[in-house]
Amino acid sequence: MIIDGGNAHFEDTRRREKALREQGIHFVGMGVSGGEEGALNGPSIMPGGPKESYDSLGPMLEKISAKAKDGAPCVTHVGPDGAGHFVKMVHNGIEYADMQLIGEAYQLLRDVAGYSPAQIADIFRTWNTGRLDSYLIEITAEVLSHVDEATGKPFVDVVVDQAEQKGTGRWTVQIALDLGVPVSGIAEAVFARSLSGHAALREASRGLAGPTASPLSESEAGAFADRVEQALYASKIVSYTQGFHEIAAGSEEYDWNVDLGAISSIWRGGCIIRAAFLDRIRAAYDARADLPSLLSDETFAQEIAGAQDDWREVVVAATRQGVPTPGFSAALAYYDALRAERLPAALTQGQRDFFGAHTYRRVDRDGAFHTLWGGDRSEVTA
Repeated sequence: MIIDGGNAHFEDTRRREKALREQGIHFVGMGVSGGEEGALNGPSIMPGGPKESYDSLGPMLEKISAKAKDGAPCVTHVGPDGAGHFVKMVHNGIEYADMQLIGEAYQLLRDVAGYSPAQIADIFRTWNTGRLDSYLIEITAEVLSHVDEATGKPFVDVVVDQAEQKGTGRWTVQIALDLGVPVSGIAEAVFARSLSGHAALREASRGLAGPTASPLSESEAGAFADRVEQALYASKIVSYTQGFHEIAAGSEEYDWNVDLGAISSIWRGGCIIRAAFLDRIRAAYDARADLPSLLSDETFAQEIAGAQDDWREVVVAATRQGVPTPGFSAALAYYDALRAERLPAALTQGQRDFFGAHTYRRVDRDGAFHTLWGGDRSEVTA
C-alpha cells in the first residue's frame, strides 16, 4: 500500500491508483488539513482509494485524526481512486473563499466604519462566540490584535498586501468549469489573490477616480458592524453551498458515491475551515441525502432570508465607498440568480442562435429550434 498525503491533483491520483492496482498495489490519495496545529494535535483526514485499503488504514487514521466536540474522529473513507484528493481540493477552495470574505469584512470595518485593527479584533472575538464560531474567525482576531515589535504598528500594516497561493484554489475553479458548476465565490477569491500580486498594475492604477466618503459616526459604525456580520455569515453559507455542489458533481461524474453529510462531519475538527455550523450542514444532509443545495434546507434558507437586507446594504455601502467586495457581491449575485424566476440566458440563447445557428429550446413545446435570422425570420425545427 502506498499513501500520498500531499495536495496532489486528483486526476494524477486516479491515474496512479489505476496503474498500481494493475500491479496488485493499493494506492491511497489522502487529503490532510490542519496545518501546524493539526500535525501536533490531529488533522482532518480525507482518504480515497480502494475500500479494502481503508479497512486496514481506518483504525490508525481514526486514532491520529482530530476529534470533533462529540468525540467522533474527523476521518472517513471518501470514495474510490481520486475522491480523497478531490474533496481536499474543494476544501481548499472553500478555504480561499472563507479567507477572502473575512478579509472583505475587515476592510469594510476599517475603511467604512473607521475601526482600528485592535477594535476589529475585538469585534471578531465577539463574532466567534456566536454562529460565526470557527477557526479562521478565531485566528483573524489574533492576527489583527498583534502589534509589530520593530515598529509598534499593527502587524497587518507592516505586511505587504500581496497574497500568495499554492494552486489548490485555482484547481477548484478549473475543475468546476470542467464540470459546469458555478463556484463564483471561490473564483472571486482566487482572482482577488491574483490581483493583489500584480503590484505594477495596481501602482499604475493608483490615480483612477473613486468616490469621496467619510467614515461613519460611532453609532452608525456599530450598526454597520452588525450588518457586516450578517453579510459575512450569508456569504459563507453560499461558499459552502458552492463547494458541496462541486463535490456532488464530481462524485456523480466519477461514480464515487461521496457522502456529503460524512464530509461535513469530518470537517468539524482539525481542518482549516472547521466551523460550528458544519454540525448543522451535517444535519441537513443527514435529514435529506439528496438535498440539491444547502440553500434548499429550511433552516439555512430562513437565516439567509433574515440576513439578506443587511447583506444588500453592505454591498451597496461598499460600492458607494469604493471598497472592493468581490466575495460578498458574487455570493449575493449567486443567491439572487438561484431564486430568480427568469434569467437573461434566454437572450443569450437568442444571440447564439443569431450569430452561430446554435439553436434554442422553447418554453411551450419540446425540441430544438432555429430562427432564420438572415432570411424571413421564420422558425424551423433543428
